[in-house]
Amino acid sequence: MPDLIQKLPSDWPAFERQHVWHPYASMVKPIPAYPVASASGVRLKLEDGRQLIDGMSSWWSAIHGYNHPRLNAAAETQLADMSHVMFGGLTHRPAAELAARLIELTPAPLNRVFFSDSGSVAVEVALKMALQYWQARGETRRTRFLSFRGGYHGDTIGAMAVSDPENGLHSLFSGTLTQQLFAPRPPSRASAAFDSRQLEQLRKTATDHREELAGIIIEPLVQGAGGMHFYHPDYLRELRQLCDQQGLLLIFDEIATGFGRTGSLFATEQAGVVPDIICLGKALTGGYMSLAATLTREAVASGICQGDPGVFMHGPTFMANPLACAVASASIDLLLESPWRARVQTIEQGLQAGLIPVSELPGVADVRVLGAIGVVEMKQPLDVTRTQAALVERGVWLRPFGKLLYTMPPYIIDSNDLAHLTDTMCEVVELVAD
Repeated sequence: MPDLIQKLPSDWPAFERQHVWHPYASMVKPIPAYPVASASGVRLKLEDGRQLIDGMSSWWSAIHGYNHPRLNAAAETQLADMSHVMFGGLTHRPAAELAARLIELTPAPLNRVFFSDSGSVAVEVALKMALQYWQARGETRRTRFLSFRGGYHGDTIGAMAVSDPENGLHSLFSGTLTQQLFAPRPPSRASAAFDSRQLEQLRKTATDHREELAGIIIEPLVQGAGGMHFYHPDYLRELRQLCDQQGLLLIFDEIATGFGRTGSLFATEQAGVVPDIICLGKALTGGYMSLAATLTREAVASGICQGDPGVFMHGPTFMANPLACAVASASIDLLLESPWRARVQTIEQGLQAGLIPVSELPGVADVRVLGAIGVVEMKQPLDVTRTQAALVERGVWLRPFGKLLYTMPPYIIDSNDLAHLTDTMCEVVELVAD
């Protein structure tokens, strides 16, 4: 080991580009990563002084914007007591307070809370809950899950296995993952009125494989990273009925949709159904730090714990991190005290009006909006580097992928910034559609 660790070079972005891996990026031919110096409100300030309106809410999590005094104060107050303590054999008030809020906000009877450190792990926890539940009941053949084409549930092994196996982000690994079952993508919300016959193949798959299925997992109303696909709430009602008929556990992955993004506090509310297990993350802490939660019914929790070995076999090191829990509680309070429904509705209206101009362009396949989510789908894949550079030149930060240029802005964005965001999206779509 060297006697003295080398200091970071003055040209640290060049050092970082050579040594630090970014998500879904190459270390051989990395795409540009723009250096951020600070962030406040809805703006990111780059090292070169440029400011960008953040239309991504830091991957859908910073719903209150950046550097919020209430959330800063919550972190500072908790930091003075303790930043972390192991959750095995110990507990603390921040975890209890956050659990109480989540139980109050999510539909009854979801009243058992398991904390973890990321959304992907929350999905792993949900899958393990379902598997261990059936193991405890002696139904050891129930080891598979039914999921959906176009779905995405995270980057860890179990989450990858229930994500789209062919067209998703993880098709490279499809031959090495546990082979799950997949139903067709739910019909588009923009299509004709909902018809329950659209679930015929889903019903057949669930019925034919009932004895080996532990449950069904789905992203309610919005398939996020799998294509920003919106579908009808009635689909979830039919899905709940199917699970009840076949004796399957229903898992809702609300990591992207939770905490107001679709216009209701949770997407499940729009369907009026309750899953057996729900996964929460992303906006849980207002984008301040990584934290997730998996909630389940008492029947599932007690079923797991009545079998051998009598405990749930999972325990992350940073489970229920006090600092993250304290900030999450403050973020929830801040959300509920704000006119968040009106804000999301205003954003929805602004996105609808602002993105209409590109809907008829030859290169555009579809424009769709739901709550504080606006999507322009192209007919051909976007050149990410070119598209992102054009956006940054115009003072906007978005992260396009595949054929999609989309936005999920912070709820605090004002009308002028929202208009600039949509105007820029339209301008760049026209530019890259040539």
